[in-house]
Amino acid sequence: MDIFDKVAKRMGPIGQHQKWSHGYFSFPKLEGEIAPHMNFRGKEHLVWSLNNYLGLANHPEVRKADEQGAAEFGMAYPMGARMMSGNSKYHEQLEHELASFVGKSDAFLLNFGYQGMVSIIDALVDRNDVVVYDGESHACIVDGLRLHMGKRFVYKHNDIEDARKQLDRATKLVEKTGGGILLITEGVFGMSGAQGKLKEIIALKKEFSFRLLIDDAHGFGTMGATGAGTHEAQNCIDGVDIYFSTFAKSMAGIGAFVASTEEITNFFRYNMRSQTFAKALPMPMVIGLLKRLELLKNNPELREKLWSVATALQNGLRERGFDIGVTDTVVTPVFLKGELSEATALTMDLRENYSIFCSIVVYPVIPKGLIELRLIPTAVHTLEDVQRTLDAFSEVSEKLKSGYYLEHKFAAS
Repeated sequence: MDIFDKVAKRMGPIGQHQKWSHGYFSFPKLEGEIAPHMNFRGKEHLVWSLNNYLGLANHPEVRKADEQGAAEFGMAYPMGARMMSGNSKYHEQLEHELASFVGKSDAFLLNFGYQGMVSIIDALVDRNDVVVYDGESHACIVDGLRLHMGKRFVYKHNDIEDARKQLDRATKLVEKTGGGILLITEGVFGMSGAQGKLKEIIALKKEFSFRLLIDDAHGFGTMGATGAGTHEAQNCIDGVDIYFSTFAKSMAGIGAFVASTEEITNFFRYNMRSQTFAKALPMPMVIGLLKRLELLKNNPELREKLWSVATALQNGLRERGFDIGVTDTVVTPVFLKGELSEATALTMDLRENYSIFCSIVVYPVIPKGLIELRLIPTAVHTLEDVQRTLDAFSEVSEKLKSGYYLEHKFAAS
């Protein structure tokens, strides 16, 4: 079979819908300044789909730092990979400040979060090692594990007893292979908003020998007394052996970092192929990230505002009878019962008639018969935005229950 013919017939679970979904449900264009109110298809919408947790994307000091970095260095500097010719004192300064902030000895900058996690796993474990991981781990973790040539055991989401069983299986296996065990979980699970049970997992170290890697993409900047992350919030910084997070959420940028002991971090510096053979982060982004980190650390009111908006939104949803799952973070899922056709009609109703833009999640990401509307509150949303959303959700929920979305079709304006 010709490869092109094969691909054309197997567009994938999301790609199979591209002919009718492209530009609206998939690859939509949000235009204008990054803010809670943006334009979608020529009409202003209230947007709950941007991972701009602390509102730093358009913070005046951030915009100024980004501009000054570009003016001084241009977009090309530094040229080359960090190991060869792409290092700078600013890259190293950012690493030192990040390591100190999250309570680790050293940190290493990564060009992208998704790519970074894949490469961390690829570098850290070999065919003799066993990985134990949470069943709802992000796709970057799953894809990293696809590169792993050794065994991997998955445990039920946040189920400590099942994690214990899988660690027991892993322990028996490494006794034969001579390898080690790596357990991977998330600080905050981005779809459900649940926290990973870090303290309970760390307690398992009394029974088993393993190292703990956490992906805290949604926890960095939002969780903990200082915003240092979920491990700070759960008072278990020392128990996390490797801390990973991205700049694409609270820092409103591009890139990521991994932090650990000096020895392990240096191992990553010299063994992560995605960094060894890739150009360094451009200087304007590094300069801008230094400013973002400064604001994150020194302006707790940004995090306080984020939480005030998230709390008002979540409390309001609960009071109106909505199922928002087990979230105890700012991530706010809303679960409804309905089929794909109802999900698309409801989402279009929200966008076309209520001018509210939020992400929709359906099967195969979640079980059939469920619809998830995923809301990402930010520090620049207002309580008026919350009230408008609550009223709209109440109305569309009643329509869904009445069967309205089975009978009515919506056309994009």
